[in-house]
Amino acid sequence: MTQKPGGTPARVVVADDQTVVREGIVMLLGLLPGVEVVGAAGDGEEAVRLVAELAPDVVLMDLRMPRCDGVEATRRIRSEHPGTQVVVLTTYADDASVFPALRAGARGYLTKDAGGDEIVRAVHGVLSGDAGLAPSIQRRLLERLSESGSEAESAPQSRHAGPPEPPDGLTARETEVLVLIAEGLNNTQIASRLQVSTATVKTHINNLFAKTGVKDRAQAVRYAYGKGLVRPPGG
Repeated sequence: MTQKPGGTPARVVVADDQTVVREGIVMLLGLLPGVEVVGAAGDGEEAVRLVAELAPDVVLMDLRMPRCDGVEATRRIRSEHPGTQVVVLTTYADDASVFPALRAGARGYLTKDAGGDEIVRAVHGVLSGDAGLAPSIQRRLLERLSESGSEAESAPQSRHAGPPEPPDGLTARETEVLVLIAEGLNNTQIASRLQVSTATVKTHINNLFAKTGVKDRAQAVRYAYGKGLVRPPGG
C-alpha cells in the first residue's frame, strides 16, 4: 500500500496534456488504496501552479506538453517546492528524454505501458527515498554511467592495489551501502545483504548523502561511478 508514514494516503497530482490519458490515469489511481489524486493538470504551467496551491507529495509528470514541458516543470517544482517529488510517466524512453528529466530532479521514470502496481511502487519508492525507475530505464542509466566510467578508466591513474579509499569522509560501511545502491539494490535488499535493519540502511544513506552532497539515488549512482567505487560491467 502506498502510504506516507502514519498511514495517510499519498497525495498525487497528474500532469498530462491528453485528456483521455489524463482522465484514465486519474481513474486508475482512484481505484488504488493509499493514493489520493488531489489535482490534474493539462500542461506543465498548470502543474507548477497546482503544486504551489495543493502541496502534493508526488506529481506524475508527462514530458511533451504545451506552454511548459515536463522537464522544465520538473525543474521548477523541485527548485520551488522541494517537498514534492516528481515521477515521469511518459511514452518516451529515449536518452534525450530520460536524462534531461533525471537531471531536472525527477526521482522516478516510467513509461505509459506501466501497470497500476508499477505506478504504485514508484510513488511508494520516491516517498521512501528510493528511485522509482522502470527496470529498462535503470539499465539505460547504468549503461550510460558505465560508458562514462570506461572513459574515466582510460585516463592515466596511479597504480595501487585494492579498492580506492572511501572519498569525502565516508566510512567503510557507508561506502559499501553506496556501492550496493549503484548495483541497483533497494533498501530492503541492502539490509538483507548486509544483515542489518532497513532503519540502519536509511541512516547510512542519509549520512552518505550528506557527506557527498548528492540529493537522490540517481545522483548517488553517478557519484559512485565517478569516484571509481563501481567498475563498469566487464571492466
